[in-house]
Amino acid sequence: MNLRKGSSAGAGTGTRRSARSGGDAVHAGVLVALCVGVWYTQALEVSVGKVHFVEAMNGSTVLLPCTYISCIGIKNLYFSWHYNNNGTMQKLCEAVIPAEGVEPHVSIYQPRVEFVGSSKNSNISILLWNVTFEDEGEYTCYARNPKEKNRNHSAIFTLIVVDELKEVDNTVTIIILSVLGGIVGLIIVIMVLKALVLFILRKVHAKNKECLVSSSGIDNTENGLSGSKAENKATPKA
Repeated sequence: MNLRKGSSAGAGTGTRRSARSGGDAVHAGVLVALCVGVWYTQALEVSVGKVHFVEAMNGSTVLLPCTYISCIGIKNLYFSWHYNNNGTMQKLCEAVIPAEGVEPHVSIYQPRVEFVGSSKNSNISILLWNVTFEDEGEYTCYARNPKEKNRNHSAIFTLIVVDELKEVDNTVTIIILSVLGGIVGLIIVIMVLKALVLFILRKVHAKNKECLVSSSGIDNTENGLSGSKAENKATPKA
C-alpha cells in the first residue's frame, strides 16, 4: 500500500513537472516569435513608389525614384543603384550615409547618371540623362543598414523607352465627369429652389397670420363699440 501511494505521488509530481516544462517551452516560443516580429518590423525598407515602371521618350531625362525607411534610424547606411544589362548587374552609383540628415558623398560610375536624392528626405533617387533604347530594362535600388545587423532590402524599377508617348484617350473619363458634374449641379439647383420655396411659404404664412390677428382685433373693437352705444341708448334719463 505504501509503495503504491509513493509511486502514485511520484507519477503526479512527474506529470506536473512535464506540464510546467511544456508551458515554459510555449512561453519561450511566444517570446522568440515576438522578438523576431519586432526585429522584422524594425527592418530597413526600400521603395520605388506605387508605380514600378515608367515610359520615357528616346533622348529624354528620366527620374529613377527610390526612398528608404527604418524604424530605429540609420548609421552608415550603404546604398547603390544597378542596371540589369542582359543578366549582368552593372553598378551605376553607390554611397554611404553616415547618419540621418548627413548628405552622402556619392560615387558615380556612369556619365549620364546624376544623384538627386537627399538624406534629409530619406531619398536616394537618381536621374538618367539622354536615355536611349539600350537603357531600357530593370534598375535595382539597394540599401543596407549596419544598425539593423546589416539588414538589407532592394526594389526594382523598370524603364521603358519609346519613340513617342502614347496619347491617352480620356473621352470616357470626360463624359463620366461631365455627367457626374451635371447631376451634382442639378441636385444643388433643386436644393436651392427648395430652400427658396420654403422661405417664401414661411413668409406668406407669417403674413397671413399677421392679417388674421389684425382682423380679429378690429372685429373685437367694433363689437365692443357697438355694444357700448346700444347700452348708452338703452339707459333711461333720470
